[in-house]
Amino acid sequence: MSTSPAHGPIDRDRLLKLLQEGELTLEGLLLWSSNTTFLGVVQDGSQKVLVVYKPTRGERPLWDFPPGTLAKREVAAWLVSEALGWGLVPPTVYRKGPHGPGMVQLFIDHDPDEHFFTFRDQNPPELPYIAAFDVVVNNADRKAGHCLRDATGRIWCIDHGICFHVEPKLRTVIWDFAGQPLPRPIAADLERLRPALAPGGTLRRDLAPYLSGEEIEALRLRVEGLLRAGRYPHPGPGRHVPWPLV
Repeated sequence: MSTSPAHGPIDRDRLLKLLQEGELTLEGLLLWSSNTTFLGVVQDGSQKVLVVYKPTRGERPLWDFPPGTLAKREVAAWLVSEALGWGLVPPTVYRKGPHGPGMVQLFIDHDPDEHFFTFRDQNPPELPYIAAFDVVVNNADRKAGHCLRDATGRIWCIDHGICFHVEPKLRTVIWDFAGQPLPRPIAADLERLRPALAPGGTLRRDLAPYLSGEEIEALRLRVEGLLRAGRYPHPGPGRHVPWPLV
């Protein structure tokens, strides 16, 4: 369930329909973002929610990621999180907006002064899942500020535009679990994901509009590799943390 600012809980299917089809109006720019990012409202009749809108044409070009793909990678991250049953990424769609097509994601109301470094010692139950998720999606930019805690205490993950590269690019502040065995529930969820990523699998099909075939296959191989290792990886050679850290 997710909450509309004015009208209480909205179930998942209705929320996704609202995000995809509701009228999107912009409230203003989020100035701390590296790519053009707006806070907006999506409304359909009496239902409305706050959202984050990242138009594709506002993306800053990167040397190692194909241009015009970052917003779609955000949707792919949500699809993987949902397929795993982990619910780490706020509901996210790709749709038309005032500045062209882009990512629209449910805004998570949170304390901006809180982030991974402020709550890591409290051992939130989401952290082992986030660490495994970042390995699977090959997250090249897991900053501390990309982990948000909402008013209920739940931890969410945002900003997955530079994930899913075919080459190893894991850069994260969450190395707390390096070398530790994967918890059994996480391993079981990853095992369940395997057939969905096989040729003809449901997740492979769902990801096709957002990732290349090579990127989807690399995702499958990372899942296989993590299961085979049975442990969280250690940092590799070269740069393995993002900058800035928060």
